Parts: sequence; C-alpha cells; structure tokens
Amino acid sequence: MTDSHLDVSEMFVARQAQRSSMHARHLNEQLVRVLKTIGYDVGFQKGHGQYLYDRDGVRYLDLLSGFGVFAIGRNHPALRTALKSVLDSDLPNLVQLDVSTLAGVLAERLLKHVPYLDKIFFANSGAETVEAAIKFARGATGRSGIVHCEHSFHGLSYGALSLTDDDNFRNGFEPLLPGCTAVPFNDLAALERVLSSRDVAAFIVEPIQGKGVNLPADDFLPAAAALCRKYGTLFIADEIQTGIGRTGRFLAVEHWNVEPDMVLLAKALSGGHVPIGALLTRKHIFDKIFNRMDRAVVHGSTFGKNDLAMAAGIATLEVMENEKLVEQAAKRGAELRLALTRMVPGYELMKEVRGKGLMIGVEFGPPKSLRLKASWTMLETANKGLFCQLITVPLFKDHKILTQVAGHGLHTIKLLPPLTITEEDCRWIETAFDDVIAASHKVPGAVWSLGKTLVDNAIRKSA
Repeated sequence: MTDSHLDVSEMFVARQAQRSSMHARHLNEQLVRVLKTIGYDVGFQKGHGQYLYDRDGVRYLDLLSGFGVFAIGRNHPALRTALKSVLDSDLPNLVQLDVSTLAGVLAERLLKHVPYLDKIFFANSGAETVEAAIKFARGATGRSGIVHCEHSFHGLSYGALSLTDDDNFRNGFEPLLPGCTAVPFNDLAALERVLSSRDVAAFIVEPIQGKGVNLPADDFLPAAAALCRKYGTLFIADEIQTGIGRTGRFLAVEHWNVEPDMVLLAKALSGGHVPIGALLTRKHIFDKIFNRMDRAVVHGSTFGKNDLAMAAGIATLEVMENEKLVEQAAKRGAELRLALTRMVPGYELMKEVRGKGLMIGVEFGPPKSLRLKASWTMLETANKGLFCQLITVPLFKDHKILTQVAGHGLHTIKLLPPLTITEEDCRWIETAFDDVIAASHKVPGAVWSLGKTLVDNAIRKSA
C-alpha cells in the first residue's frame, strides 16, 4: 500500500528553488524575465499580515497586497480557522440542487452594510461580477448600451475588457463587445450626451479609478447617479478594489452619499485565500433576470457559492469589524497622505499625493531644472512612464518595500497596503520614499544609472 499522505508545504520547500524555471517552461516566461530584469526574483517564502519574507528571511513591507486582496493581511488566523472548520466538517458543498446555508449567511451580513440593496449574486472573481452586471443590466432594462469611463479598468475577460480603457490590454483581442462607450471621467456633459439616447442599459464606474488613483470631482458621482435615474440607466459602482474598507468607508461611494443600483465586490472579500465575487443589486433588477421557475438558473457560476469562499467572506467581515479596520484605513491613510504631501514642495519631480483611506497615488511629473529635464526626457522617449521604475525598484531593493506603478505608461505609484499597517510601518514608508525621491534628484547618481539600464532594456525590447 502506498502512503497517501500529501504535504504540500513540504513540496513547496522542496521545489521552491525551481519556481522560475518551472514558470519559464510551463507558465509565463515573460513574467519571469520581467522579475529578473528588475531584481524582484527574491523567492518569497512566507507572508504574515502586512509583511513578506524572502528566501533569506529578509522582511518586506507589502504595499501591493496582491492588488488589494489582502486587506486583512496575509494568513490571518481567524480566516485560517474558518477555512479549517469547513474542511473538517464534511459539509454538503456545491450540491447544486440545493441552496447554500453559508451563502445565505454571507449575503445577509453583506447587505447589512449596504441596506438599500436587496439581493446578491455570488461569483468567483471581480471580472465575473462585471460580466454578470452586463447581463443583468441588459436583461433588466431591455437596452444594450454600456457606458464606462476613460482610463477605466474593469477586468480582462471579454465583457469586462470591453469596459477597460487601456490599449495595452485590449490590443490584439478586438473586436470586443459591441455597444460599449467610453466617456471622460468627471465629464457630466459627455455622460448626459450618451445617456440621452435612452438606449444605455448601465453606466459602470470605479468610484476611485484604480489605474492612476484618480478621484472624482465632488459632484460627479451624485450627479451621474441623478442622470442615470433621469434617463432610465442603471448605475453600477465597481467597488472590486475600493470596497470592503479600502478607502476608509465600507464602500467608497459612501464618501459621496451615492446609492448605486448595483455594487460589485471581490478582492478583499476573499481574505486572500479563496476567490470570491459578489454582485449586490436591487430586488426589481434581480427579479427581472430570475423571473420564472424555468429561469431559476438562467445565470450562474459552478463554484460561485462554494463553502470555502463563503466562509472566507464571513470571516473577513468579522475581522474587519472586530479589528475596526475600516476606521484604521481612514486614520492611517490620512496620516500617510499628509506625510507624503509634505514632501511635494521639496522635490520638483513630485507632483501630487492623492487618495482616500489606504488607496494612495503618488504622482511624479516633468522637472524644471535643465539637468533633470534631460534625464527625464531620455526615459520618457525610451518608454513612457519609465521614471516610476526609478522609484519602485530602489524602494524594493534598498528599503524592502513592495509597491507598483498605478498603470501602464503612468507617472503615479500606487500604495495599496493591508489595512493592518501600523504607525511604525507608515514611518518606514515615509523614510523610504524620502530617501529614494531625494536620490532621484541627483544627476548623475545611482538611480539614474538604473535609469540608463532600463532605457537600454527598453531599446532592446523595441528592437
């Protein structure tokens, strides 16, 4: 008899040295090349809370949080306990010709946070909730048009990609879904021109745009919601990244007192372990989709209400409440934005710090001094937005901070840390940014030597 015991953690340890070669051979070789080029292939071994640990045991502060997934931090004990309790209970998972108890509990708890909505559809990801929203909007209104904003990001599946205004993702995959129109973010007149045709099923918008951390004008979301009501268009808030406390409110739309017809959630709701998406909507919309017994399963997702995902969502909401992480995000975010904003007058390459809660963008821009201007132009000519790599790479290598550029070709670095970061972590961030940005103003210098290397790589790539 063979030993049936399988210890995946032992497998991780045994094979971790081969991770890059396995990925290059069997998965995404280009990603492996990118990580090696910028020096990010440090072989992370563990994660706890807001920290990551590499193969040498060095601690890093994670300001990426898996694109916002780890709002409650990595490997939270309450989440692990909840998942283990499901695995140890032999629950009748995914019977399909039955209804899920845990899905009912999670739906009930979520809707308490959004009391003006009544029904929930569960999926496996943010992109799946966008796909569902497109179907629900068209089915409920009898219209085909979907309006989104320029610079939007709503996902990479076909329907979601049709609402994502980024040629870097769209090129090579057209034609996309017909009937989708982009209007400028913050442009109410442009929005009304499109809605006035009365053939638009829905307007979908990120309350704060993830690509660039772009904030709406104070009147944009309330006025957009009013325009939607005027023309019979559904208002959809894509809170996949901004929701579940990220901006210092449970939903970002709360900052502007807006009540959408649909709210899309994912990322943080998962706790970081089990993928989940949730579409929250009004009863009259839901009832137009599931309007007869023979249409009870007219839209669905095989794994959408699986017990592990539901347990992860329930545990995440418990942690958020017990540890007051929404309030924590508001407090730490305000402190961090203030500290970074105070640097702006001292550095000509810094343009602006903006955001809500712990969704923060640090934007850079062209310098005025001739010496810096020449170096900036060299980078921008080789590859638009390359300057931010001169900040993110030293932050990682010299200060052990993991962060990202806020979008392709942008000059904004996005901070999206777990909501559990401490006052000490904020000082770590402030000191590191100050040091790296100061170094970026010294020409010649180590940072600009890195710039030359990146330019050479960009030129080789284009050749």
